[in-house]
Formats: sequence, structure tokens, C-alpha cells
Amino acid sequence: MTDEAQRQERRRYPRLQVPAYCRPVGPLVAKGGRPIDLGLGGVRVYSDDPMEPGRRLEVELRLPDESTLTLLTEVAWVQELPEGDAASYDVGLQFLDLTPEDVEALKVALTEQDP
Repeated sequence: MTDEAQRQERRRYPRLQVPAYCRPVGPLVAKGGRPIDLGLGGVRVYSDDPMEPGRRLEVELRLPDESTLTLLTEVAWVQELPEGDAASYDVGLQFLDLTPEDVEALKVALTEQDP
């Protein structure tokens, strides 16, 4: 079984490609990133910054309706990408402590993108 297939099996929530943007929160952040895919359990993003699994990050997620969510995440996995790729790392972030309002906003964004 491939690594990707194993990750798919561990997911509790489906993931969809959604036109949302994600960036770390903080005054020194210069780069943002478009998520590769988004689900109720987390988000997969590209990063040029190395990260260790278990690291906690606060991220700002801009949804298709232009609303934003500031969410606490934990790095679930990191995969180094080949030189010349879109970024240096492919990163899975798991959402932590979502409020009912956060869940509802994510559901709306995901529903709007569901084919």
C-alpha cells in the first residue's frame, strides 16, 4: 500500500479541493499558501519552511466567501518534495479544538465545492 493510500485510510473526513488560502498567523509571516485540499479534519498545504510533526501552528484560512477563520493546527505529516516542485514540503495540518461555528463555516465552504 502506498503512503498516500495509507493517509487516505486514516482520514476521518473527506477532503476536497477548495479555493481557499491558508497562511501562518504572525507579524513576521511574508508568505501565504493555497491549500491543496481541505476537509473538516485538516488541510494539506505546500510550505517552503521545514516543519516537524507535532508542531502546533495557528493558521488563518480564507474561505471562498472571503470570510476568514483563525485555527489552531498540528503538523500531522511532512513530505519533502523534489527540487523544482511548487514548494519544498507537502504538509498535512490537523485542526485542533474547532468551535461549532468553525465547523459550520468549513461545512459551508466544502458543500459549495462538492461536485
